[in-house]
Amino acid sequence: MTMPESATDDYDVVIGGASLAGSAAAILLARRGARVALLERRSDPEAYKVLCTHSITANAYPVLKEIGLVPDLEKAGAVHNDARWYTRWGWIEPRPAAGGPELPYAYNIRRSVLDPMIRDRAARTPGVDLLLGHQVSGLVTEGGRTVGVRASTPSGEREIRARLVVGADGKDSAVAKFAGVATREYENTRFAYLAHYRDLPLRDGIGHTWFLEPDMAYAFPNDDGVTVIAVVPDKKRLPDFREDLEGSFLAFVRALPDAPPIDSAERVSKIIGLVDYPLRSRRATAPGLALIGDAALTGDPLWGVGCGWALESAHWLTEAVGPAVTGRGDLDKSLAVYARRHRRRLGPHQNLAADFAKARPFNPLERLMFSAAARDASLARHMHLFASRLIGPLRFLNPLAVAKASAVNYRHRRTAA
Repeated sequence: MTMPESATDDYDVVIGGASLAGSAAAILLARRGARVALLERRSDPEAYKVLCTHSITANAYPVLKEIGLVPDLEKAGAVHNDARWYTRWGWIEPRPAAGGPELPYAYNIRRSVLDPMIRDRAARTPGVDLLLGHQVSGLVTEGGRTVGVRASTPSGEREIRARLVVGADGKDSAVAKFAGVATREYENTRFAYLAHYRDLPLRDGIGHTWFLEPDMAYAFPNDDGVTVIAVVPDKKRLPDFREDLEGSFLAFVRALPDAPPIDSAERVSKIIGLVDYPLRSRRATAPGLALIGDAALTGDPLWGVGCGWALESAHWLTEAVGPAVTGRGDLDKSLAVYARRHRRRLGPHQNLAADFAKARPFNPLERLMFSAAARDASLARHMHLFASRLIGPLRFLNPLAVAKASAVNYRHRRTAA
């Protein structure tokens, strides 16, 4: 519900940002008994993020299920995000094992549908006050600890106090900036442009990703028959795109192996892009403060992990601090638990992504695993778990998997010889 201006300004939690991470955290914390102020700088409840892969990786499915969003997503026509990946060794096409369960999935859905959906769910959650048109303009601190926020509102400046302040306000997080949280930045030597198309058939109706070393591309089917196509080239190609954006975009897509028939489809959006999009990592906590979603870690958009990690980090924070924010535990110790989990789960993924963002070709281990996955069904399923962020780099590159990949490639070479 939306709180009247005359109501109390004291809460258990105040969250800056009512997109995926912030709305999910508000729902989950309120269900655990917390009083939550959910601040959104935009006044329109239908506002949404435009630049996005529009894909939620399978690691976030349990969070979607817990907050009760799965039936709404299915009703809205969200597409299960099964996918295949092109490599120079052929297509990696994960399929369920014979007689086995279906592969884990989540959804592709346009943010114009998803963002208002989850924000409305938060607003209707008892214990959540959704405050639209409220932009965090500063933090309230006492003794080196964050104890609230100052917010610019349509009615003027306002102070809102809480046991915990959560920054869910994206890669350029104002909450992190006001708290003085250091940002580690990694250069991304690729750029990206994307557009939405209607009536664009994809083989088997599933997502496609192209690893062209160093260039990348993807096509993801979404709700309402709309497909998102993105090209992610090396910055060496940027002058061509600046000179002729539409021509360069179309030429890139047409040249893809097994290219989707883009010329027969209807483009229903502008071609929009990210010329400079560095990866960013921040410490996830400070006294009285936590960061979730892109505010804590901004990954390379080509991997499509932002939505999934936004939801997962909101869930990790809730599990760690749920009792403490209502006065039933030590908040500092709870924040330390969240920070450790966030670092251990996402740090290795981010390190790999930052290295790959240099627009380099595959390294030897990647060549081993990707080539074998194109030739072996079980390794393709293993690749699917990693791409879905259900396993981390250590499990992906565990000795048994590496040994199997080596054996697969050895047999392939013998057969070819």
